[in-house]
Amino acid sequence: MEKGKLIVFSAPSGSGKTTIVHHLLQQQDLHLDFSISATSREKRGKEIDGKDYYFISPEKFKKHIEEHEFVEWEEVYKGNFYGTLKSEVERIWSEGKHAIFDIDVVGGLRIKEKFPEKTLAVFVKTPSKEIMEERLRSRKTDSEEKIKERLAKADRELSFADKFDVILVNDDLEKAQKEAAEMITQFVS
Repeated sequence: MEKGKLIVFSAPSGSGKTTIVHHLLQQQDLHLDFSISATSREKRGKEIDGKDYYFISPEKFKKHIEEHEFVEWEEVYKGNFYGTLKSEVERIWSEGKHAIFDIDVVGGLRIKEKFPEKTLAVFVKTPSKEIMEERLRSRKTDSEEKIKERLAKADRELSFADKFDVILVNDDLEKAQKEAAEMITQFVS
C-alpha cells in the first residue's frame, strides 16, 4: 500500500458511531488503525495520553497550527482545540494501514475536502431523534442539561448529513457494523 486511505465516521451523540468504529478496528482484514486526535483540553477520568488523545497545551496547539502541522483543526469551545496532526496520519500510513476517524462533523468534512479521492466519509444516524434521545438517556453518563445540549447540537450536525459520501442508518447495530465493513472493503480495494 503506497499510501493508505482515510475512513471518516461522524455522527451526533447517541448514534452508535464509536461502537461501530471499535468493531471495525477489530476486523484485521480491513487493515485499519485509529487516528488519535490532539486536544488542548485537560484529561478526563481515565483518559490516556497517546491512546485517547494527544493532550497538548493551548500554546503548543497554536504553534502546530502556525506551522501547518494539522490535517484539520477547530476551536470547539473557547480555548479548547481539537485536531488531527499530519504526523498521526503519516504514522498510520507508514505501517501500511488505513486511518479511521471517529470525529465531529465539521472535522470529518474538512478531511474529505482536503483528500477527496482518498476519503470515505460516513455519517451515522439513528432512525429517529427519539431513538437518539433514548440511547443518550440509557447511557446514564450525562446530566439533563448535557443531554439537551447534545440533542440541540444533533440538529446542526444532521443538517450536514447529505455532504457525506454515505449515510449509515444505525437501526440494527449488527447490520450497521456489517454494512460499514462492506463499504470499507469496497472503498480500499
